[in-house]
Amino acid sequence: MEQDIIDRVNRLAGKKEPLLFVINYAGTDAYIQTLSEISPDECLYDFEGVTNAKQKPHPASAKPPVWKVHKPDFGDYAGRFGAVKSNILRGNSYLANLTCKVAVDCDLAFEDIFLRSESKYKILLRDRNDGGRQFVCFSPETFVRIRDGMIRSYPMKGTIDASVPDARQVLMDDEKEAAEHATIVDLVRNDLSRVAERVRVDRYRYTDVLHTNKGDILQTSSEISGKLPAGYQKHIGDILAALLPAGSITGAPKDKTMEIIHEAEGHDRGFYTGVMG
Repeated sequence: MEQDIIDRVNRLAGKKEPLLFVINYAGTDAYIQTLSEISPDECLYDFEGVTNAKQKPHPASAKPPVWKVHKPDFGDYAGRFGAVKSNILRGNSYLANLTCKVAVDCDLAFEDIFLRSESKYKILLRDRNDGGRQFVCFSPETFVRIRDGMIRSYPMKGTIDASVPDARQVLMDDEKEAAEHATIVDLVRNDLSRVAERVRVDRYRYTDVLHTNKGDILQTSSEISGKLPAGYQKHIGDILAALLPAGSITGAPKDKTMEIIHEAEGHDRGFYTGVMG
């Protein structure tokens, strides 16, 4: 992560000013403001009820939106997938999170998407100074939570359609899902050990129900905790820099896998798979 981003987060958090940050995947771009400075015309946010959005959410009976996803070219995707697979077979990686860009036809404005979304964390950022780039994001996953000197992470890995008969047991018995989850928990545990002591896994592979526009899914998560050193409040930026990018959206081993997926994807992820808080 670039040093000026680290320094700004350290400075504002050290002064105990409530702030909002959005940091891109590469740690090279960020939106960082104290809550008192944020205009709703520039940014709308809702983090577990902490929000500046005055508009009411759209009613559940609202007309379903147009939502057409254009799938990527299969040959192009197969080539990228093959590049990752060959690295796995050579032992360079044993878990990789490969992403691709897709176009979506939708009749909703970004603000409509923000208001319709039912998620623990969501944000709409617009009219940035780098050319007017705008995006809306919503996520159910808590990367890290810091409270009372403790840092906790909640990696999510493993999903299944909740309508599948005996869905929870099917998910828990799936060897591939179990192996993926174990790999990411181990990676996140090691990452937390960079910034905290007495790191431990408090809960392993518990399930949550997530509600989506295509129906409910079951998701497995784990809870990992550690104790931060005294004075951590002045080093929140350093803590984030040591942990990012998140293991669940890169892979393992992290550094080598990031090289592999960067080459295979062939595009800048931007703020996608970054963090906000």
